[in-house]
Amino acid sequence: MTILLQSKPGCYYVSMPKALRIIAVAIVCVLVVGFGYLLLNDNSEEPTNAVSTSTQQSTTPTPPQPENEPPIASGTYVDYSADAVANAKGKRLLFFHAPWCPQCRQLDASIKSGTIPSDVTIFKVDYDSNQKLRQQYGVTIQTTVVALDDNGNEAKKYVAYEQPNLSTVLKNVL
Repeated sequence: MTILLQSKPGCYYVSMPKALRIIAVAIVCVLVVGFGYLLLNDNSEEPTNAVSTSTQQSTTPTPPQPENEPPIASGTYVDYSADAVANAKGKRLLFFHAPWCPQCRQLDASIKSGTIPSDVTIFKVDYDSNQKLRQQYGVTIQTTVVALDDNGNEAKKYVAYEQPNLSTVLKNVL
């Protein structure tokens, strides 16, 4: 129950029961703490254009690869481009990655720190910006890995959402 009181002529203030004031203060505190937490713990990641081999990581951007350049070495993890996939030798895997996906980040870290077989190239495909590619291979969820045959068609597909690590991916698509 709210009571309107007059302290001086023309000056009014509201008096609320103690329990109602405590609840109002608690709600305000929860909102302030929640917004503070969201602002301080912004975990968004910018997509990187890093190229790394299975034994080392590089944070330098990948220059565009001209079409007459030699094929990408196997046993690598690189950002997706149609030319890079066409020039790659050996087994080619497309990893549909979203920077906002915790499982994708976990699989990405596992690939970077793991040992990619020498005859395998893994291409990191941006899940959000490659809708045509997702449609082409029937990808409906991030962390999907698609193994390609020699003609660029899907040979095998595996969703690594439950077990986002390199060894499980290799076991299921190779």
